[in-house]
Amino acid sequence: MATARLVLLCCCVAAALLAASCGGVAAGGRHGPKRHTHTRRLRPGKGGAAAAAGAAAKPYPVNATRVEAIERQFTRWVRFMGAPGHSSYNRALNRAILPARTLVVDKTPGAGDFTSIQAAVDSLPLINLARVVIKVNAGTYTEKVNISPMRAFVTVEGAGADKTVVQWGDTADTVGSWGRAMGTFGSATFAVNSMFFVAKNITFKNTAPMPKPGALGKQGVALRISADNAAFVGCNFLGAQDTLYDHLGRHYYRDCYIEGSIDFIFGNALSLYEGCHVHAIARNYGALTAQNRQSLLEDTGFSFVNCRVTGSGALYLGRAWGTFSRVVFAYTYMDNIIIPRGWYNWGDPTREMTVFYGQYKCTGPGANYAGRVQWSRELTDEEAKPFISLDFIDGLEWLKL
Repeated sequence: MATARLVLLCCCVAAALLAASCGGVAAGGRHGPKRHTHTRRLRPGKGGAAAAAGAAAKPYPVNATRVEAIERQFTRWVRFMGAPGHSSYNRALNRAILPARTLVVDKTPGAGDFTSIQAAVDSLPLINLARVVIKVNAGTYTEKVNISPMRAFVTVEGAGADKTVVQWGDTADTVGSWGRAMGTFGSATFAVNSMFFVAKNITFKNTAPMPKPGALGKQGVALRISADNAAFVGCNFLGAQDTLYDHLGRHYYRDCYIEGSIDFIFGNALSLYEGCHVHAIARNYGALTAQNRQSLLEDTGFSFVNCRVTGSGALYLGRAWGTFSRVVFAYTYMDNIIIPRGWYNWGDPTREMTVFYGQYKCTGPGANYAGRVQWSRELTDEEAKPFISLDFIDGLEWLKL
């Protein structure tokens, strides 16, 4: 009976993946949980059949690189797998019917099950339906790690963020194995493409040096997360330009330290940062966020609650990478490095009419709202409410730490 059940679940997974890759299945579900007003019908993957068909119909540009093609595939994957309860695959994952197991990674041969994190990941089934904890003992692991889309339920746990470090030094202009620059997407030291990922007490680092102002192709990602339902607790993210690629999906960051210079938290995820320390290392000008929301129909954005912003240089709270970019800071301490204007329109004044940039009860010398651009907002209690709890990311549905 157990074997038959497992086979059935695997068949459901394969069918879902095939449908997603063909772009022919809508992610919307009529029986999902009731959403609060500001997110209703707007979750990743909840645009209905027309939206799914439209996304699938967009042709690849003639000069598309392999990395761009992969990114589009991941985008369709996340939209399809969108939220718990909207597919047979998700229902199977949420049941977690198989027992958890633990693997140990240690740099010393024989001291653990593996000597590299990637080797531990590669040992997992291609379709993983059980929680697997990969304990990474103290040490610096110089390797590039990639977790494939179907290896869900992976936890990577270090011995402490100051003790366990995984690092690599690729940048956007690094030439990949196919002979082309890998781009920002491919530069990540640690890339996560699977759902229900958890990381605890570990440092993700991109060792590429800080680029000179205006340098091209020097983005170096420490971690990229391109899947739904991911949590990071007590982790460090270290880099310079484009440190944390908060790409797609719903994510939770708690008690993390994030360091960088320009756009060092960027992407189009729906993410809550709680109790995090954000530290700028910019020599001149820098920007904390570059959120990439492209449409009113996308319910994405970044919310920082009870955080600290410190560092060097002159820092924008955010730049409007996306036309409908959305970022909120609440109960956050801001050092005097914050540029009084606070926000930059990415050189496009029309974005001032479409972005959503807000502050709520922030403190510190950089939090003075009086000098902010007119198109940002000082939120009322009612306006701030949807952004300052786990409800912002539907965390009560999927987050179990």
